Amino acid sequence: MSAQRSSDAFTCLTFDCFGTLIDWETGIYTALLPLTQQFSPSHPLYNNRPGVLEAFIKHEGHVQVENPTELYNKVLVKTYERLASEFGVQLDANGGERFGASVGEWKPFPDTIEALQRLKKRFKLVILSNVDRESFARTLTNQFPDVEFDAIYTAEEIGSYKPDPRNFEYLIEHCEADLGVKKNEIIHTAYALKHDLEPAAKAGLESAYVERREGSESIMGGDLRTFKGTLGFSWHFQTLGQMADAFVPN
Repeated sequence: MSAQRSSDAFTCLTFDCFGTLIDWETGIYTALLPLTQQFSPSHPLYNNRPGVLEAFIKHEGHVQVENPTELYNKVLVKTYERLASEFGVQLDANGGERFGASVGEWKPFPDTIEALQRLKKRFKLVILSNVDRESFARTLTNQFPDVEFDAIYTAEEIGSYKPDPRNFEYLIEHCEADLGVKKNEIIHTAYALKHDLEPAAKAGLESAYVERREGSESIMGGDLRTFKGTLGFSWHFQTLGQMADAFVPN
């Protein structure tokens, strides 16, 4: 989809973090190894990364809908427990708590840090994330020590999880109140179709799709074919590095 306005007309990039900046899928799959390593070769999800991630998405979504104000680390604990039950494996001692605390260990995509530093030369950078403040603080310390964000808005202070429209209303209101950035100056940047790009379009935000299918097909981002006519993103990139090349040429 071609852009209707030049990126020069915008002053602020708002980001989904986990999946767009951080390799959420690898982080989740790695943190689930205490469960999946118990699979026998006959288990239907043995060596089936897409299937494991799809099961995670299903249970995480249910937990968030049932507990919209639950802190994200606690959402992860409950999701882990439900996965152990579905998988038919033993729930390891303190496994849920370790899984819930794993957020700060999930690694950025290889191009993330450099791309953000380049984009920062032209734009304010804002995070809109489905996590709690404590979890994101660990990510800032461990993964983003050399990146300066202008604002960070999490599900904890908003009181709901994306794709709830309240998260995008909060983003728009606080970008203007906190940063002096108006709605028409924002490009929301994400790989998650259901949780970010669809509700961003409904909120009237311009958006950029960062596909993030590096090495394997993305499971958590969603399938474009199922969102016909509901997205409206103006830019489409495979990586954040490509976006930085387009928006801040060397």
